[in-house]
Amino acid sequence: MNAQPTPTAARQIVWPSVVTVISAAILIGAEVFGAAFAGGWALAILFGLDDTGAHILQAVLFALGVLIMAAFIRAAQRVEPFTRRA
Repeated sequence: MNAQPTPTAARQIVWPSVVTVISAAILIGAEVFGAAFAGGWALAILFGLDDTGAHILQAVLFALGVLIMAAFIRAAQRVEPFTRRA
């Protein structure tokens, strides 16, 4: 059995796709994380939580935002591939 890796074709980065995805991620990230903080603050007031409760709620919504952004980046990579074979 041969344990050596097989040679693969060189890959090139497709910069227009990378820039497009990063730009969209910055825009969507600003909206997602802004909504997380504002939503945490609004829900804390609605439920009558103190500052600590508001911060915890914001942290939970922020973590949810991170998951949403990770899913967005993965999906965007399928549509706009970052690399291609040379």
